[in-house]
Amino acid sequence: MDTIVSATVYISDPSTNRYEVPWPPRPIVSNASNTLYKVTTGSETFNFTVSRADTGLPIFSTGTGFIFEDQFLQISALLPTSNIYGLGEHTTRLRLPTNITLTMFSHDTPPLPSEPTENLNGVHPFYLGLEQDGRAHGVFLLNSNAMEVQLQPYPSITYRTIGGVLDFYFFLGPGPDQVIQQYTELIGRPYLPPYWSLGFHLSRWGYMTANNTLAVVERMRQKGIPQDTQWNHIDYMNMDLDFTYSAGFGDIQGLVSDLHSHSQRYVLIVDPAISNQQLPGQYPPFDSGLSLNIFITNSSGQLLIGKVWPNSTTVWPDFTHPNVDQYWTSQISQFHSNVSFDGLWIDMNEPSNFVDGSMDGCPISSLEVPPFVPNTIRSPLGHKVTSGTLCMTANQYLSTHYNLHNLYGLTEANSTMNALTATLNKRSLVISRSTYPGSGAHGGHWLGDNASKWPDLAISIPGILQFSLFGIPLNQDPAVFDDASIDSSRDALMLRYSLLPYLYTLFYFAHTTGSTVARPLFFEFPTDSNTWDLDTQFLWGSSLLISPVLTENVTSVDAYFPLVRWFNFTDGQEVSFTGQSLLLNAPYNYIPLHVRGGSVIPMQTPSTTTTQSRLNSFQLLIAPDGNQTASGYLYLDDGESLTTDQTNNYTLLQFALYNNVFSSIVLSSGYSGADRAVLESVKAFGIQGSKRPHLQVGVSKSVQNRISDPSTNRYEVPWPPRPIVSNGSNTLYKVTTGSETFNFTVSRADTGLPM
Repeated sequence: MDTIVSATVYISDPSTNRYEVPWPPRPIVSNASNTLYKVTTGSETFNFTVSRADTGLPIFSTGTGFIFEDQFLQISALLPTSNIYGLGEHTTRLRLPTNITLTMFSHDTPPLPSEPTENLNGVHPFYLGLEQDGRAHGVFLLNSNAMEVQLQPYPSITYRTIGGVLDFYFFLGPGPDQVIQQYTELIGRPYLPPYWSLGFHLSRWGYMTANNTLAVVERMRQKGIPQDTQWNHIDYMNMDLDFTYSAGFGDIQGLVSDLHSHSQRYVLIVDPAISNQQLPGQYPPFDSGLSLNIFITNSSGQLLIGKVWPNSTTVWPDFTHPNVDQYWTSQISQFHSNVSFDGLWIDMNEPSNFVDGSMDGCPISSLEVPPFVPNTIRSPLGHKVTSGTLCMTANQYLSTHYNLHNLYGLTEANSTMNALTATLNKRSLVISRSTYPGSGAHGGHWLGDNASKWPDLAISIPGILQFSLFGIPLNQDPAVFDDASIDSSRDALMLRYSLLPYLYTLFYFAHTTGSTVARPLFFEFPTDSNTWDLDTQFLWGSSLLISPVLTENVTSVDAYFPLVRWFNFTDGQEVSFTGQSLLLNAPYNYIPLHVRGGSVIPMQTPSTTTTQSRLNSFQLLIAPDGNQTASGYLYLDDGESLTTDQTNNYTLLQFALYNNVFSSIVLSSGYSGADRAVLESVKAFGIQGSKRPHLQVGVSKSVQNRISDPSTNRYEVPWPPRPIVSNGSNTLYKVTTGSETFNFTVSRADTGLPM
């Protein structure tokens, strides 16, 4: 019997029909006798406790202060640890202080390091708790109404929300990465991005013309700085109207054609607000939306009219409407026929509005002025729930905007990825400013409109770690800097491109298992208390430790090395002292990077685009642990086809160093392009003694024999997909068949022992 690792506690009022977040579907377990948790409830007063089944440790124990009213729900719980991470989106440190109140209400607010509790673009009512023994658990409140979450020193937590139900999910781990795997199994695994999206992207507002944009790209090429993708902000639009381009911007398709001819990609910004002031027949995005009845309406059933970037007023698509995918796909597909972009950047989708509520204001209603307003919304600046967004009484297909506000970015990302998939028939890129649990299944996120200063760089690390997705650098054009800066940019990006096979493999495992890509050190070393508060260093997967400089005019960094073997990535030197912090030299042209012992890192000779890099030779870097063992994986596919992991159109290799033998094992061999891959070199750090590892590449551990009657069409179990091995010459087995009677023998290749 499988062990159940997650629990749900659902609290509602059966006497009323209350709004509930319509996804994800609540899992139903028919037999929960074998669990990692135990749930107990009070006999006289309302309370419940979720505990670990083996130790009895309460991970969430409610008590007094429970309130369940129509527009005010409050619940408090004692916690077993002060190590709490998550509850985004804010500019806090990675480990949250236990004297903080965080508002969760998506808002068009820039991420300011000086305002760590300000509610930003996304809403994520999930936290991970790290217990004193290194075990971890997760808690997710599935509620999309405005809320505040207060952490207190006991330690304890209090949730206050203005609607919906209390739908809690508890994940018992026990490891931190296992918690995230369990959480993403519920909300949706991260999507597998196209390979090109992991390259360098360049974006800013203000290029103004296609020629200016292309000039930036040309400088990058001339300086040999890797770049895969160029972005444009709304300066390409005609009067800031979605799905248009301005004659003054110049030859936008010529720009795209030039990028494509150099194996580069193009991403455009799209805002959700649609201008409504054009005459019938002059602006199809508005005409089509009217005919399909997909725009958000006010409490009287008329179009809710506000204002964003266009000079005219605007309306907003309702991305919960059943007709909205038809509408959004049509607009994106038709625009793509004129401008062949490769991905979309969706902005202003909190949703943002330059007037409060609507051009006509909002009606008098308890939805517009609820009896309780969360923390930063009720700030001294006089903010209210309608500040910079829509009226809460606005009507959407599934409910009022009061209930659906925090879901707007998620629903737009879903429709946008659906539209791109239908238009391009291959993987694409959607980067959304506003997010909610489940957004990672449809695209990525950027950390808001920061000022690109040193403090913004520092808070980007906890931001990326909180999201555990991927970050896109949206910085100034590096080719306009001095020669030293140009060389530094080129070297850093070439290093990144050489590591893309490893990074892409991490995204494969994130997509298939929910494992994290960028991760805090405590994910790998949860019993080391020195890692619990670290957010100035981070890991790629389990193997690469990155320790960047985060302060201006500083050329050294204080880096912590947990108590395992570590090797300098550049020269292979082993770190002499571990389990402590060391002061590392970090000149302007160098990022301290270390490889964890026990790792095998797949690499590739870099070029200035991922398309060119994918044609180059591979290298393997072996860094053994104290037992002289190491392992790693390499995932290969064509980088853009849909559902490669589901259709077995991929190759997965496992590498292992054991007993001084280094082996490459084919776990799946469905990608035909893997036959063209060339292993150029194998480099090993820290091998003890004079004997080098024996290289045994291309070993297959398993063999399949299929017996059927070719004269008939016989039933076969339709799964799992049958592995295809294109070259089985180097195997651990030998298969022989009888010459006269039907028989076959599978033997070990080395000893001849029949199995």
